[in-house]
Amino acid sequence: MIEVNELTKRYGSVLAVNGLSFTVRPGLVTGFLGPNGAGKSTTLRMLLGLNTPTSGTATIDGKRFRDLGTGLRHVGALLDAGDVHSGRSAAAHLSALARSNGLPRRRVDEVLQEVGLADVARRRIGGFSLGMRQRLGIATALLGDPPVLLFDEPINGLDPEGVLWVRRLFRRLAAEGRTVFVSSHLMSEMENTADRLVVIGRGELIADEGVTEFAARGTNFSVSVRTPDTAVLAGLLATEGAEVTSDGYESLTVTGLTAARIGELAFHHRLMLHELATHTPSLEEAFMELTADSVEYLAGQPQ
Repeated sequence: MIEVNELTKRYGSVLAVNGLSFTVRPGLVTGFLGPNGAGKSTTLRMLLGLNTPTSGTATIDGKRFRDLGTGLRHVGALLDAGDVHSGRSAAAHLSALARSNGLPRRRVDEVLQEVGLADVARRRIGGFSLGMRQRLGIATALLGDPPVLLFDEPINGLDPEGVLWVRRLFRRLAAEGRTVFVSSHLMSEMENTADRLVVIGRGELIADEGVTEFAARGTNFSVSVRTPDTAVLAGLLATEGAEVTSDGYESLTVTGLTAARIGELAFHHRLMLHELATHTPSLEEAFMELTADSVEYLAGQPQ
């Protein structure tokens, strides 16, 4: 389990992380989201002891990472797939890590096989594509068979098959009871992979909740209705406080009322409905809306 409590990091006048608190529990894939400059990478680096907090704590199973001894047995992490010696082979890179953490040599072969790099184990990493480096980074995280795993942008550079493989891998690891914490900018992938989200902006917590709950906080929630009695139904819905827009012949878009309430009103007034469908905001729509005030670099909008 990962616990962050009142975590703060200041670089001179820049407050990168500000009083951040959250818990990442085992058995779930937890997504870590935020705009550029939100403090995600700084938080992950403090979890791994690479940066020292100005104040607060970041612990894994109740201990600081630096106090865990053979770290790879406790925590596996991928922060930067390019941060490897390009002159080494994949097998040599993993073998050195295995020796330094007291891991059996067979784990090198096992993880290379698992990530699909067994056939290029002796090739120098400098000749690897970005997707191959990502797979090697994931192999490194898995090497010690740890209960806690951290991944920063693990999908970058992967082809569709690779993305599907990573999605299944993360879900399997969580199903085994591990703590899986994934930072990503790909909202569609988080929507398909994560069970829970920790969302930050400008170093502060915005949300710590399930994916469905977070998406439902977006205001673009609406209901589509098709009925031959559009004028009558629109009037009824307006009296209930809903906003109603006509989308053409027999079609209405309604905000401010649930599909269940619309159906009840139609039934009570004997109005025929041909269609009643709820549109829930996507994770991306909710994220863009709820982090709008936390965006550090905002592109200009067309006039």
